[in-house]
Amino acid sequence: MKNYLLILTMLLVAISAQAQTKTISGVITGPDKQPLPNVNITVNQSTQGTTTDANGRFSITVRPPVKLMISAAGFQTRTAEITASSAELSLQLEEDVARLDEVVVTGLATTVKRRNLANAVASISARELNGVAPAQTLDAALNGKITGAYINSNSGAPGGGLSIKLRGVTSVYGNTQPLYVVDGVFVDNSSTSSGLNAVTSAASGGAPTGSQDNPSSRIADLRAEDVENIEILKGASAAAIYGSKAAAGVVIITTKKGKQGKTMISASQDLGLIKARKLLGVREFNGDRAAGLSNDPATSEALRAQYEAAKAAGRIYDYEKEVYGNTGFARNSVVSISGGSEKTGFYLSASQKDEEGIVKRTGYRNTGIRLNLDHRLTDNIKIGLSTNYINSSADRGFNGNDNAGVTLGIALASTPQFAELHPDAFGNYPSNQFGASNPLQTIALMKNNEAVNRFITGFNIEATLQKNNKSTTRFIGRGGFDFYNLATTALFPGELQFQVVNKGTSIQGSTRSLSTNYILSLVNQLNVSGKVALTTSAGITRETGDYNNILNVATQVISGQSNIDQSGALTATQFRSKYQNEGVFVQEEAAIADAVILTGGLRFDRSSNNGDPGKYYAYPKAGVSWNLTRMGILKQGFINDFKLRAAFGQANNVPAYGSRFTSLVVSNINGFPGSLVSIQQGQPGIRPERQSEFETGIDFSVLDGRLSFQLTWYSKKITDFLMLSSLPSSSGFSSKWVNAGDLRNRGLELGMNARPVSTRNLVWNTTLNFWKNRSKVTRLSIPSTPQGSFGYVLGSFQIQEGKSATQILGLNGMGVGLLGDAEPDFQMNTYNDITFRNKLSLRFLMHLKAGGQNINLTSLQNDFGQTSRDFDEVTNEAGLPNGIYRISKVGTTAEEFVQNSGYMRLREIGLYYSFTRMPVSYIHGIRVGVSLNNWWTVTKYKSYDPEVSNFGTGFSTGVDVDPYPAVKRASFHLAIDL
Repeated sequence: MKNYLLILTMLLVAISAQAQTKTISGVITGPDKQPLPNVNITVNQSTQGTTTDANGRFSITVRPPVKLMISAAGFQTRTAEITASSAELSLQLEEDVARLDEVVVTGLATTVKRRNLANAVASISARELNGVAPAQTLDAALNGKITGAYINSNSGAPGGGLSIKLRGVTSVYGNTQPLYVVDGVFVDNSSTSSGLNAVTSAASGGAPTGSQDNPSSRIADLRAEDVENIEILKGASAAAIYGSKAAAGVVIITTKKGKQGKTMISASQDLGLIKARKLLGVREFNGDRAAGLSNDPATSEALRAQYEAAKAAGRIYDYEKEVYGNTGFARNSVVSISGGSEKTGFYLSASQKDEEGIVKRTGYRNTGIRLNLDHRLTDNIKIGLSTNYINSSADRGFNGNDNAGVTLGIALASTPQFAELHPDAFGNYPSNQFGASNPLQTIALMKNNEAVNRFITGFNIEATLQKNNKSTTRFIGRGGFDFYNLATTALFPGELQFQVVNKGTSIQGSTRSLSTNYILSLVNQLNVSGKVALTTSAGITRETGDYNNILNVATQVISGQSNIDQSGALTATQFRSKYQNEGVFVQEEAAIADAVILTGGLRFDRSSNNGDPGKYYAYPKAGVSWNLTRMGILKQGFINDFKLRAAFGQANNVPAYGSRFTSLVVSNINGFPGSLVSIQQGQPGIRPERQSEFETGIDFSVLDGRLSFQLTWYSKKITDFLMLSSLPSSSGFSSKWVNAGDLRNRGLELGMNARPVSTRNLVWNTTLNFWKNRSKVTRLSIPSTPQGSFGYVLGSFQIQEGKSATQILGLNGMGVGLLGDAEPDFQMNTYNDITFRNKLSLRFLMHLKAGGQNINLTSLQNDFGQTSRDFDEVTNEAGLPNGIYRISKVGTTAEEFVQNSGYMRLREIGLYYSFTRMPVSYIHGIRVGVSLNNWWTVTKYKSYDPEVSNFGTGFSTGVDVDPYPAVKRASFHLAIDL
């Protein structure tokens, strides 16, 4: 009898348990009523969840009554109340116009929805990055799209090279560029000189390398077609958890992944034409003007006769058009395959880009292969692999600052129309009597190439260590390596006019760089109650770098040879650097009623570059966001979402490699090698720069999310910034690194996202952004001296206490005074996407930069050479020819050369049409389009392009000395989905 009662009791319990649980199934569709795969279905305030399959279907077992949260990237989150009587669900998700439900990275192992962010984080989608008018390189594709950024091009030469500063100046001599993280891998963005200074003597001191060689930045190697989205953490308040390499901000790049469902194949082909964006024009000569090139009477008459003879023979040339007037052909081919099952997802792409430059024998080729794999080993363990191989080759030409008169722009500046530079019937080029080189001969015979082989590989593992209804604990490991070989080759054959002394120069460089990083962390999510959830994360990080550059400069090279061992003289230099950064971090996030988010974190960092490499420095971060509508303080109606936020954080910038040591330099006395003490004194007590940033803002949306606004104010303080300080000669040294002072950046960022039109046939999405930044040096402990450029005569940057960090000083007719500032007054951009019947799409990006000055020496060089287009025009108060007037100002005032670099630019515009009804079933869709990139610019700036930085990516940007001109491109696009 007792046994029967026990069995009956167990049956009743089982029946009761069955009654308490319910299996809910359903289908999730998008606005177009098509099934949505990979939609997250989670039980509110629980760790239980599932995802939809390739057909948008799902099934989950719950205990009613519960609330299901349905979310997917790009769509508004929906909720569904489940009761014991609930039937199958059929829900349609709406597009998230305001991006409030977009998931954003907030730590090395945590994320949060944008509606709850304490920081202003910029995001760029794949469509915005590469779907309008694709640029040549990834860094160029970012230009004009990042709120809070000031971007300049190092050169218009093929292969890219940009300077990106987020929220103002973060260092004077330290790192000013953001950290790039690709699928968890910290990628190297160095710019390596090819040794052109050995020929141009642009930088003093006789070294073969210099910041004025305008090399490309290595981030340009990456392919924009593989990018899914980009997030930009613009300051320490958001980027503090990333450590010492993140002082100038973080650009987080996530590449495309495979998704569950049918294998998809996509192939695209782009064809385009490339032209110089603008040419300056040349002086129109006559007999008198030709004679005026010399003050010697006999030479003047000879020049007059030379001009008349050239005119009679029809040999008056526009050499600027000959040099920069080539129309380059561009092609870009991409094939990708993606798909996956319930456990495995894959994405494979192969691509090749081949472009000709506006100068003959220049161009860029990039070949890439990417494989991304994600696999779920068990219900509790996921692993991922992201790997990329890149082979690139850039023929970059020969431009920029030059004290030998041999680069193309400098040679053109002194060459009049009537000079004869063309080769004879046997291919022999004449010498240029007006300059140190014949630019046509230089183009035909010289070579300046950068060739890269690069591997970037990332690994990740995520393991659920424990899971219950209240909490989940995960182990997250991420890391990878970035390895590349860079070969630079600069060949100047002995036949060149300017190689009379060196009799042929071969400059060959080899660079090997290996960067590694990893993060090991534990993340625990705890639902304390129905309204309070905690996310705790802690972990360790390590980054290492090993950089080795060898540069060989060979002269007296045997005719027809390029090997450095075929020379009469050889000079070798080598630069090696290694670093190791280590960090420990802890972060706590508390979500209260999904309305108040509190974040606190602390990171301890040490670096082998610090004066005390074993000492840990502490860098805290904190943030709070308060959503008044979710809290119920503001009722949802006209206002859908209203949030107040504030955040604080600190980060560091490590000292330059070797600054704590007094190094030994090589010497050679009567053939006996040895070592001498360097004239730069080491500083064993050198400290890292510390950046502290506070930001606060308001975000709100109205009209069902169709109109949203973001307002951010920030104050960023850099203490102990690093500078080189001069020493008295009696010390035995010339300079030393010191923590010289403090500076501050303050700025305002405003943003608007809107959907003004949303009908069945027409959808118009638009964004409008405004940003400005102001810097100030608040402390300087060393004497103020000019930094960069060419001194007061032509305009120079200078750090002064109480002044802007980017001010430009120079002669003003009454002494030395303020002539301008490289920082713009403000910037604005607007991106628009107009789609008709979901088939025809017009997209365009406008960018306005108001104010900000460049030091324009390109025009001055043309004046000195008496070839400026307006040389003979008279529009000045003195009544002199403009060229003569400007030359007369040299040594009296630099105001003529410090010029407003503001502009209004149509950066990108594209028109695309999608064909969805195909005659065969195996073709899912075809897209065709045309686009223009950098095609239209309005500016008063008097050189090739207002976005210029001949002095590299560091502090002294905005110096213009005959660069490779900027280009514009027109393209045709075809894509097929199978």
